[in-house]
Amino acid sequence: MIIRRDGKSLLFITQPDHARLAADLLAQWTGFGNHPRRDAVLLAAREHDNGWRELDEEIVFDSAAGRAFDFMDAPDPVKQSVWPRGVDRLAAASSYAAALVAQHAIAVYDSHRDEPGWTTFFDAMRQRRDDLRVAAGRTPEELDGDYLYLSVADLLSLTFCNGWRDSRERFAIRAQGDERGVVITPSPFDRAVPLRVRARRLADRRYASAADLRAAFEDAPLEIIEGDARGPAAS
Repeated sequence: MIIRRDGKSLLFITQPDHARLAADLLAQWTGFGNHPRRDAVLLAAREHDNGWRELDEEIVFDSAAGRAFDFMDAPDPVKQSVWPRGVDRLAAASSYAAALVAQHAIAVYDSHRDEPGWTTFFDAMRQRRDDLRVAAGRTPEELDGDYLYLSVADLLSLTFCNGWRDSRERFAIRAQGDERGVVITPSPFDRAVPLRVRARRLADRRYASAADLRAAFEDAPLEIIEGDARGPAAS
């Protein structure tokens, strides 16, 4: 779950909804329409967080704090559980898309690579990635090149969904949130593109239990957060 503070309330955005926005952005990337592996890369972008689906439905609860864990502060075993499930689920539809998602799991948790508690996770993800890539008949170079698209689209969506205002960079593309949406340098788009994602607004308070939080989440109406992604010249 992405949890974004907004005044005196919290906006809850599911990981699958964030991933759908990443795919929407990638579909508008200049020149991507002619990419030879477009369908598989788009599928990877749209489904890269499908392993969070069950956890977002449940909402991972921090009983000590009376709040939900978001995707960044969830316990390590929770984070590690997401990716084998998501990769295996996607592999049934596309070995190559699943290989890209396995690579994403390796990349986004790179800061943990020297921690003993993560060794088994990284070993398994690297093996799964390589097996899936070979099954898809793709080279390591193709996977590395295609992963750029997934990684950057993920960053752009995360920047907007989280309301991040600091500058963050992947593959020499920098994203920075502002009051309108996201400024991208250099921009992969030939125009400003719309950003739309679903959210539920909850009170920023202590919740008595996981059931209390879940009931509040289910009672909260859906709302649409809108903005745009654009290059610096359009800001």
